[in-house]
Amino acid sequence: MTTLQVIQFDASTMDNFSYLIYCPETLQGAAVDPSQRPELLLNKAAELGVTLQLLLNTHGHHDHTAGNALVIKSTDAQLAAHPADIPEPTISLKEGQVLKLGNGKIEVMHTPGHSPGSVIFKSGDKIITGDTLFVGRCGRADLPGSNVTELYNSLLRLKELPEETQVYPGHNYGVTKTSSIGWELDNNEYLRCPNLQAFIKLRLGV
Repeated sequence: MTTLQVIQFDASTMDNFSYLIYCPETLQGAAVDPSQRPELLLNKAAELGVTLQLLLNTHGHHDHTAGNALVIKSTDAQLAAHPADIPEPTISLKEGQVLKLGNGKIEVMHTPGHSPGSVIFKSGDKIITGDTLFVGRCGRADLPGSNVTELYNSLLRLKELPEETQVYPGHNYGVTKTSSIGWELDNNEYLRCPNLQAFIKLRLGV
């Protein structure tokens, strides 16, 4: 199985990241969360000769999906998202689903909490975490549709991933633009909470 390449973009005035994932052998690619500056991703794909097959959304918040329309208009990419966040996507995502991209694959983890339909995209030792996990932080749990208990349980799943797993977050909120699960286990206070009650107190202040 081919290792898919991941390119990160500073995609908005709100510190969003967007991503281009592509197979270096077939030059088939996927756009992730194009946000407010989808032209950055589209231009890079064109420069590399990558054909976008998929448009992936980690969740449905507008700062991540604002560029969807331009990507769809400019390419033949199929929109893939969890239907709890994006009504009637072309491809409805669910836990454990595997998306083929060229000679590589992308696995879907359903990680509700920040939003009901939040998902993480896993390819090899890389995860694109949206607003579930940031470098040194985690997503909010006080928004409409958020659920702090579900967010805690989703983060517990991420803690079980190999420590060398590379974390590509949805926002540039940390001391670095990417990290690893090992680094997060050592430095992220939200992952170090001993139980749900401690997490709720830290995340919601109650």
